[in-house]
Amino acid sequence: MHIYSSKDLTSKQNYKFLTGSIIPRPIAWITTINPKTDVVNAAPFSYFNVVSKELPLVSLSINRKEQKMKDTAHNLLYQKEGVIHLVNDSVLTKMNQTAASLPADESELDNSNLTLATSQEVAVPAIQEAPIRFEVRLHQYIPIEDHKKMIISDLFILEVLNYHFEDSIFDSVKEYIDPITFDPVARLAGNTYSHIAKTVNIKRPN
Repeated sequence: MHIYSSKDLTSKQNYKFLTGSIIPRPIAWITTINPKTDVVNAAPFSYFNVVSKELPLVSLSINRKEQKMKDTAHNLLYQKEGVIHLVNDSVLTKMNQTAASLPADESELDNSNLTLATSQEVAVPAIQEAPIRFEVRLHQYIPIEDHKKMIISDLFILEVLNYHFEDSIFDSVKEYIDPITFDPVARLAGNTYSHIAKTVNIKRPN
């Protein structure tokens, strides 16, 4: 077995080992609004997961670049709301295009041909073409510091206010999301994504 001490590795090496090991990772394709310019920002992030169910909370971690907060993080912190979209092949290419780094006063959606839809409870519009979306509101913000007390990442705990499910993937009687029909795209390392190839059912012990 190969063994490495994380303190002896570069940031790039740690990134490669983490993103190559913790897979597949769900993608949060999130829209937010710049509160000063009203520009709608869209960007995908794969440091995303569930936090709790009694209060429906999800986590989203956004790494800083050269100690600078990214547009999505800035918007979440000051506008305090957004819409998280889950991704499958129907929107994968367009999602990838929104990963481009643009100035804060430009929207990644301007030339995308995506349809913006009005949300139920937040001011941020949603991407109509996404199969699942969550309207979210900021519940807790945690700046993540390194050992030198420099902020390196912005961690957001977001409360889900409304769920939106496309008809073809959702059984409204059983309140069940069909994972095979949904066929979500998950993030691997580098430029690689994955799908659900098969499922396995194992009964949990009492």
